[in-house]
Amino acid sequence: MYEDKDSILEKIQKVTTKIYGAKEVKYSDKAKKEIEKIEKLGYGDLPVCIAKTQYSFSDDPKNLECKEDYNIYVRNVELKSGAGFIVVLAGKIMTMPGLPKVPAAENINIDENGEIIGIF
Repeated sequence: MYEDKDSILEKIQKVTTKIYGAKEVKYSDKAKKEIEKIEKLGYGDLPVCIAKTQYSFSDDPKNLECKEDYNIYVRNVELKSGAGFIVVLAGKIMTMPGLPKVPAAENINIDENGEIIGIF
């Protein structure tokens, strides 16, 4: 889809237009600053991962059919240098779900016979 040597902006543009079918990409000021910072740090050759709604090719979960032209709005960009990629946050999306009030791990224990109990 894109070359490692492409700029972050080029990578995002290619994915959003060629795969998702967006007309163009719009960036928040915060996203522009983060992209510039990531490239200055020397991580511009990392692949991009676009986090957006799973319900639509657009970043709008209500635009299910994408029949009319639409833009992708990038609100922020995060460097995940340890994992080796750049996360592009488009639309209202959470990158990690929260835990329930009582996580399943709270019910796991070891009984008097040394057996693990409480695993689903």
